[in-house]
Amino acid sequence: MPLPAHILDHRDRGTHKARSSDGAASVVSAATAPATSTQNGGAPEQEPEDDEERPVDQLTALNSQLRVENRIKEGAESMLQMPLEENLRLQVEEELEMARSKIDAIQKKIESHNARGGRRAVNGSDNAKRKFNGAPLMGLRKARDDTEEREDFRTALQQASSYIRTLHKLASQGGNRSPPDSPSSSTPSAPTDAEITRMRIEAMNQLTSVLQRNLRVRYEMNIPDVVSAITPALTDRATKHSRSVAYRLIRHMLVNPQSVEKLQEQSLDWYIVKSLARDTKHAVEKEQVIKLIRAIVEIGSSRRGPGAAVGCGIVPLSDAVMRAFMAVAEQPEEPFKLICLQTLTEILLIDVALVARTGGIRLLLHALSEGPVEMAPMISSAFLYIADSPRTRAFLHPGTDLEMALSGVTDAYGKGTEHADRMRASTKIISSMLRTWSGLLYFCVHDMLALRTLVDGLRIPSLQTREIILDMFFDLFNIKPPEWHQAFIDGRRLTMYRRARRNVDAKPAEASHKQQDGLKLTEQYIGLLILVFNTAGLMDALTAMLEETTLEEEEPTQTSSNLYRKATLLIAEILHTANRVLPLSMAAKIQALPRVFTLASDYAQGDSRVIGTSTLSSIDSYNRHRMRLQPAVVKDSSRPRANSVEDAIRRGQKQVEQAKIKQGLQMDDKTFQTLLLDSQVMTTKDQTKWNFDVLQDLMEGPFLNPKRMEEAIKVSRYVRKLISFFHPFSHRFADLAKSKSNIRWIRLGCLLVNALLASAEGTRFLQEDELLGQIVKSFAQLDPSNASQNQDAIFSKRRMQETLTYGYFEMLGTLSKRKEGLELLEKFKFFTAFYHLTELRDRQDLIKAMIENLDYSIDGHSRIVLAKALTSSTREIRLFATNHLGELIRGSSQANAWALRLLLTQLYDPDMVVQEVAVRYLEEACEAPDVLEMVVEMHPTLEHLGDIGHPLLLKFMSTTLGFRYLYAADYIDREMDAWFHERNLHYVVHIEVFLAKAFGFTPSDTEDDTIRAEMIVPPHFYGVMAKTELGCQVLSEKGHFSEFAQFIRRHGLESEDQDLILKLKSVLWAVGNIGACERGLPFLEEEEIIPTILEIAEQSLVLSVRGTCFFVLGLISSTPQGAEVLDDYHWEAALSPLGLPTGMCVPANIERLVSIPHWEPIDDLGDDEDRLEPPTTEEENEVLTAIYNLANTVIANAASRTLARMKSRSKYKHIFSSTSMLYRALHTISSQRYRLPVRRYILDLFNIELDEGVARQLREHAVRLRVKAAGGDAATRVSRAVSIVGRPPRHRHRISDSDDSSMTEEEEPPDVQHYPVIRARPKSQVVGFERPAVAAA
Repeated sequence: MPLPAHILDHRDRGTHKARSSDGAASVVSAATAPATSTQNGGAPEQEPEDDEERPVDQLTALNSQLRVENRIKEGAESMLQMPLEENLRLQVEEELEMARSKIDAIQKKIESHNARGGRRAVNGSDNAKRKFNGAPLMGLRKARDDTEEREDFRTALQQASSYIRTLHKLASQGGNRSPPDSPSSSTPSAPTDAEITRMRIEAMNQLTSVLQRNLRVRYEMNIPDVVSAITPALTDRATKHSRSVAYRLIRHMLVNPQSVEKLQEQSLDWYIVKSLARDTKHAVEKEQVIKLIRAIVEIGSSRRGPGAAVGCGIVPLSDAVMRAFMAVAEQPEEPFKLICLQTLTEILLIDVALVARTGGIRLLLHALSEGPVEMAPMISSAFLYIADSPRTRAFLHPGTDLEMALSGVTDAYGKGTEHADRMRASTKIISSMLRTWSGLLYFCVHDMLALRTLVDGLRIPSLQTREIILDMFFDLFNIKPPEWHQAFIDGRRLTMYRRARRNVDAKPAEASHKQQDGLKLTEQYIGLLILVFNTAGLMDALTAMLEETTLEEEEPTQTSSNLYRKATLLIAEILHTANRVLPLSMAAKIQALPRVFTLASDYAQGDSRVIGTSTLSSIDSYNRHRMRLQPAVVKDSSRPRANSVEDAIRRGQKQVEQAKIKQGLQMDDKTFQTLLLDSQVMTTKDQTKWNFDVLQDLMEGPFLNPKRMEEAIKVSRYVRKLISFFHPFSHRFADLAKSKSNIRWIRLGCLLVNALLASAEGTRFLQEDELLGQIVKSFAQLDPSNASQNQDAIFSKRRMQETLTYGYFEMLGTLSKRKEGLELLEKFKFFTAFYHLTELRDRQDLIKAMIENLDYSIDGHSRIVLAKALTSSTREIRLFATNHLGELIRGSSQANAWALRLLLTQLYDPDMVVQEVAVRYLEEACEAPDVLEMVVEMHPTLEHLGDIGHPLLLKFMSTTLGFRYLYAADYIDREMDAWFHERNLHYVVHIEVFLAKAFGFTPSDTEDDTIRAEMIVPPHFYGVMAKTELGCQVLSEKGHFSEFAQFIRRHGLESEDQDLILKLKSVLWAVGNIGACERGLPFLEEEEIIPTILEIAEQSLVLSVRGTCFFVLGLISSTPQGAEVLDDYHWEAALSPLGLPTGMCVPANIERLVSIPHWEPIDDLGDDEDRLEPPTTEEENEVLTAIYNLANTVIANAASRTLARMKSRSKYKHIFSSTSMLYRALHTISSQRYRLPVRRYILDLFNIELDEGVARQLREHAVRLRVKAAGGDAATRVSRAVSIVGRPPRHRHRISDSDDSSMTEEEEPPDVQHYPVIRARPKSQVVGFERPAVAAA
């Protein structure tokens, strides 16, 4: 089998580049050096100034090239020892032969360099005298670099010209003549054809290498001259490797559209068609042809105009090449099928007319519905872009084309369980299409016929089909079930589940200060989806599923009861979402569930009543458990609500703790002594025998009493024995392994320190004890200047990772929480040790532990340590400290000026990542008004941040104080001009990219994507301006809103110019954000722009513009005044339980928004313009008839047998050697749909090898056989009894099985006196009826 495509691509980019660019080019340049000097008049070449150094560099390069070639030779010899297929073995042998020739040439050049170096050594005294021994001059070096660059280009251009001359000589020489003096051969004997082929391949590879190394040379290439030189390498007599190298060379010559135009003039189409029709043995050739086609599409494609829509460009590919390319993409077992489908999809987005004219739309639609699955997302996205604009949407047939994507679900009944994987893939595609405005509105044509068909799939009596469709609706409506959903579906009791405890250490994104009063963009769209599917009958279909009581189970593991509970769960989720996001009147219609209540109240039918009541009971049970099990959403995590559900638990825990402390303080002496004895501290040093619970009770109770603490210190010496366990040098606590069970000793140490600090006697004891002193000495062990430094220090990296040593930092953090503890830290010079720690570059673990555990609530050295870490020389430490500082600000219940000031300092960090982190935390903190006011008063400078600082500056603008500050700094005027001319467009791109990610084909489970999916409308400059009275005044003075309104009126219904459409979207978003503020709504009322926006939302032919208007109207409805204005136009706004608008607005009649006018699809694509004169003989007509019949799969076998008989008869033999008939056959396969094996069969029928002469004759036949005038068409319409089966209209529908079904193998075509004109779309006639043939519509 041939090499896979990715291996061939690697060989193309790596092997050939390494060889040709390094070894081969230098070999040929050495061989052609005498010729170059002769052309210059025989004068010796001038040596450059640094000639003494250059031979050494060249010799080093040649040695490295020699090593590379030797490795290639060894690898090829090793591969030949393995069992290889024939085609692969031929490739390896060619590579081996090429490597050997290059090794010989490189060795010769090394010898010549050595000889030249010896001559220079003899004459080196003169050069030494002229040598400059001073410091290098920068100006001279720069000039030398420029000179070398020019010399490199000149040398490369000379090499390229030399290779082209070599190719011309090889093309002009026959097999009997001696070859020209070429860089790759120096033998005087006449070479064979194989040697000429090898030399031609060598020259083409070297020329390609020059083009790869020096891009400027490509612009100097004369493409017609090069193509004429390499045309012999493209003929049928050339080898597949020769053709592949030629295609590769052509591809590397393409640099701009002009070069592609010159290539089109060379008439290489038939060579490409022939190469694409070859079998898999020629994979290396087909790969290069496909790469060439992709390069032509990428480089030569152009737009028809500056504002042309997607799909309205021009791709410089002929219909013949497109048909051949699509035949490869259509073949199931073709190894290049995927890349061909991808290329066709790209062409569809550039030139939809070309793809439609050549039948590519039918091919892509079949690939979308039938696979391959991995290409379906790309193809569906391309068709959605095509469906957005009315100009390109006209190439699609409403109701039949994109609906093919639904066939994986609608045609699933009766196909068995093996069809399940394809169904799931189809549902993902359907879900992704319905999550775009183009897909949703397209599927709403014909009274939502496609959506109704999809919903009716729930009525199919197949459990597996229903389950897959239900899963699709869960994904489509963005329903993320919690862990107890499966228990609900399985019918288990939910009483064992408890409410998920809210994590007090939640991440910032999960406990953000951001206001969530308004609905997110995704929720608005999901609300519209629920409305549309409810109109399409989704709730009725789900209810019909519940009504059925008996089903034949197809899988033993799937029960119908589980499926019914899943349907009930979907109903409950839809009701819950509708109640939250939809207007009250529309939500009430969905909540009514008329069919379910009818069943529940039907006393005549007992089974129906049971179904209805059980459904309502399940929905009610689900809602009750949802309220009980799901954690409440807390908008402000910094202040627990007094009336929250968890408040009783919190108060109870606090009362228990207070009672325990009170009981410990009032403990009598006997009980206290008993506890001391029970702890086992006095009896043994083995901590494993200590009673930890008793120790914990002592620390949290009696030891907080100063009297008991003094007694434990002085009388029983209990505390001294206990604290000795934590001494670092005792190696008891410090040597304990870091495990889950041992972490409790760290907690005990912190409790002990806290208890000692609670009394004066305990503080004095802690001061006199050796604990703190030993910890300081342990830090001193890390000092590089300390002579006593040892490898096994207490705070070594190994101990910090494997033992409880890191617990000492937690104890020091407990000390830093109290004023007395800070005094002890200062006395023992801990902060001096901390300052030294921050300077250790290789101990980031210690610095992070120190930053993380210190307490910063008391002003002192702790904050200085944090500030020093924030300005550390190590980026990781600065980033960690910035994140920790942000967490401190988030967890604080009030604004801390010192923390905000430190965070503002991080905005000037030299690292961009640290700046972004600081901006993110600062932006989040500024959600609180008091924090925002404090930050504005500090007057930070944020302009150096660029784009990452814009959200923070917009926060400043939302307050009067911040707006005045920014206005005085001229920021407002600059930003208004920037947004008016440019950033409005960037905002549109940002919004649409966000929606594409939020509604992506592959659901993402990463945290970042989850945060992004929860995002509400991002802030808009004009919307923020409208929040303050001063901003509205500036907006009015600038007059921008008047220009916005005028632009909307003038271009609101624009459907052609994409630039105007993009600007229209940007203006609509600006107007919507202004209208979302109470102060901004008067601007809209003054200009009376709301009716115009409503008109665009209901009548625009561009579907994405309708979606933009939907979101914009939601913004306008986010204020009570805006919702009231829209209500006058019969657009209802959704309200929260408190009666405030949520930002969701839909028309009372949903058809006004989702219905698009019917369009007439484009059928006539001008195929009749390319017609040929009728054949001149009866035999030619019979052969053409059989070739046409090969397009019909019903009679293709009979037609192939007919052609085989004809080819064997002497009467027809001359036809299969005629270039005129070959052109007619090529024209036929280039204007109709033929499968790849059929195309290959047709080309193999002719005994003609494609070469330069044949290609020239084909060009002549193209001119001579074409119909000169179309006026005589009617006169040629005569009766025909011969069946010429043509393609159906638009090249997309199946050929009727009844056409020509009566033709048999033995039938001979009757004599015909006159022959009609052969057209691109053949005429068809049913055999046996005497009437003129009519051209297919």
